[in-house]
Amino acid sequence: MKILKEMKVMEVMKHLTSGDTIMVGGFGLIGSPLTLIDALTKHDIGELTIISNNVGEAGEGLGILLRQGKIKKAIGSYFTSNREAVQRYNEGKLAIELLPQGTLAEAIRAGGAGIGGFYTKTAVGTELAKGKETKEIDGETYLFEKALQASVALIRAKKADAKGNLVYHKTARNFNPNMATAASFVIAEVDEIVEVGELSPEEIITPHLFVDAIIKSELILSKKGVVALED
Repeated sequence: MKILKEMKVMEVMKHLTSGDTIMVGGFGLIGSPLTLIDALTKHDIGELTIISNNVGEAGEGLGILLRQGKIKKAIGSYFTSNREAVQRYNEGKLAIELLPQGTLAEAIRAGGAGIGGFYTKTAVGTELAKGKETKEIDGETYLFEKALQASVALIRAKKADAKGNLVYHKTARNFNPNMATAASFVIAEVDEIVEVGELSPEEIITPHLFVDAIIKSELILSKKGVVALED
């Protein structure tokens, strides 16, 4: 039986090593595990493959990790929100695998469900289809997309109980629940940890069996940008 452990943020970094493939939740900075990302920027590893919708903003979130040169490859759908990602790609310092947003979400879901891949009509006949298998189904051309999995997932939730059942806040639900199913080791950053029984079963989105460690958030997104909770 898996024993969940609430950990200090730098303690949990020992589960991440150079060369890892890491899923990071969030859309822009919404629903991003900002405390975990901040700790990752202070952790001495590199050559990372990051699976995330985008790589943060310039100098914020995953954008800091990008500036440090720790990201070898980014797999996502919206990189132009951070012009530095485009610049590093043009300089040959960052490999990018661009996926339509729905395809990215489904590839992560498929990875968590143990499905090797799926066929979709999205991106057929475009530059994104180059080198990928196509198949005709009922007279329509479909593109094969491989499922995505990771060694570690860094996700963000609103609440966890002491077992690790997770509740999300509105659109922060974006990629986080799917990523919790598609990685070998899942670290959840949460605003609040409550006792078992305090969460209604109907509001739990990620069951505790998917979660390996939880940490309390120390950073939040506000009108000032990313700030410490006590601010």
